[in-house]
Amino acid sequence: MGELVRLVKVLLAEDFDMIRGALVALLELEPDLRVVSSVSRADAVLPAALRSQPDVAVLDIVMPGGDGLAAAVALHERLPGCKTLILTAMGQPGTLRRALRARVGGLLFKDAPAEQLSKAVRAVAAGRRYIDPQLVLAAWDSEENPLSPRELEVLRFAAQGADAAEIAGCLYLSKGTVRNYLTTIVTKLNARNRVDAVRIATEAGWIP
Repeated sequence: MGELVRLVKVLLAEDFDMIRGALVALLELEPDLRVVSSVSRADAVLPAALRSQPDVAVLDIVMPGGDGLAAAVALHERLPGCKTLILTAMGQPGTLRRALRARVGGLLFKDAPAEQLSKAVRAVAAGRRYIDPQLVLAAWDSEENPLSPRELEVLRFAAQGADAAEIAGCLYLSKGTVRNYLTTIVTKLNARNRVDAVRIATEAGWIP
């Protein structure tokens, strides 16, 4: 008799139907991998995982109903035996930092070779960390955060759509002080405007 193969149960979350179907088919080609659930929304991940009890959840980082990293955090809290592997199309160094803070087991580019996905799933299932080398290099080469804790606080509120008056009320500052902070933030990040500053800081992983 041949050696018994340990079956790894996989949950897949990806919002594009065609990509999700292709990934399911790809994983099902492997004799030791079985997709037990597939969903298209981040807020559907935890309910599906509680039903199907996967060993590994493969999560797209950008989905309706939240994002893959938030879903990973929820899984770690409610289903600690389920490991997580994040798929991303973005190469920003902040993606790696956010993933590590969320305690994910792996992070992989969506355009990685097919065999790399199954390899990553097996590694994560075995309790090892699997990080795409290109993401590690991006994080290594990235600049340090130039913003002070107070500037980050102001920018977080701006990222949520708050105006200067609302930020001032939340942080017990004057509107003029908030405007000064926002001007300083834009200058430090070499951004075009406040919206661009939010984009730069988010991509760098300095604000969630």
